[in-house]
Amino acid sequence: MKKKFLAKALSVVMAAALLTGCGGGKDKATSGSGGDGGSDVITVGFSQVGAESDWRTANSESMKSTFSEANGYKLIFDDAQQKQENQITAIRNFIQQEVDYIVLAPVTETGWDTVLQEAKSADIPVIIVDRMVDVSSDDLYTAWVGSNFKLEGQKACEWLKAYAAAKGMKEINIVDIQGTIGASAQIGRTEALDEAVEANGWNLLAQQTGEFTQAKGQEVMESMLKQHDNINVVYCENDNEAFGAIDAIEAAGKKVGPDGDILVMSFDTTKAGITDTLSGKIILNTECNPLHGPRVEEIIKKLENNETPDKQAYVDEGIFAHGADVDKVTIDDTDYTVTEVTEDVIDGRAY
Repeated sequence: MKKKFLAKALSVVMAAALLTGCGGGKDKATSGSGGDGGSDVITVGFSQVGAESDWRTANSESMKSTFSEANGYKLIFDDAQQKQENQITAIRNFIQQEVDYIVLAPVTETGWDTVLQEAKSADIPVIIVDRMVDVSSDDLYTAWVGSNFKLEGQKACEWLKAYAAAKGMKEINIVDIQGTIGASAQIGRTEALDEAVEANGWNLLAQQTGEFTQAKGQEVMESMLKQHDNINVVYCENDNEAFGAIDAIEAAGKKVGPDGDILVMSFDTTKAGITDTLSGKIILNTECNPLHGPRVEEIIKKLENNETPDKQAYVDEGIFAHGADVDKVTIDDTDYTVTEVTEDVIDGRAY
């Protein structure tokens, strides 16, 4: 798929002619998954946001295990350390190296038009994973695969509404520890909460970014506890923020959980997060599946076979709760099952 230059093309033609003359000529092998007896290796350049959370680590491992040498790939992995400028530099380096495909997990949604146009001009397909990009034309990327972040937030908020009704909670005094501002996950989950607050008359006391990290989540929670003494729900936009928030709440002498002072809600459902959900430290954990490697490979295989992949593909995701007080939520006439966390659920977790 990479852009071919004239000199390279001529050298290939000459080499092919020599091989044919010696009786060694054969058709070029297809290399979609590195099998099928082919000798070609597909080079994939992957620009990852960073390693800010357990979710992100699992996401990176999924990509690395999928695009391995054994599977017929060469993966050029770049950790952007949470900086968009590092990702732009990485993409330009991928273009210079003439990779076959570029995979981008963007830090934020905006600011990608120029560099994605450079990749398009070089005839290198760009596959976006996890967070979305907001660009002037969808033609600047080939496909996107990830989560419906607003739907995740809607699931969580509908669960809270039903749980509050079941438990007779008279007031919802909620704080929101947001993700990295401008990231798709933050935008979708925050928007869902804002709409639920307005629709249900909840009291939104504070919103502040925890940058998807445990340390920042703890710092923000400590500040919120000092400013508000009536918090009874914390809406953490990922598991690592929830871990930090729990540490801050317990350090302040308060108890988390259904029999405590504050309910902690989270997103991701990492194994550690699900474990805290079983104990009740996290009352609800809405799934965000990080295992995108095989999904990206499916897109690449289609492109290698001259097929057109779906422009956007959402991942199916569940809802996991402590206890069985709410067994389903309904959003836009669609029912979503709420799974009570058990030891079996934890044992079956892949990340």
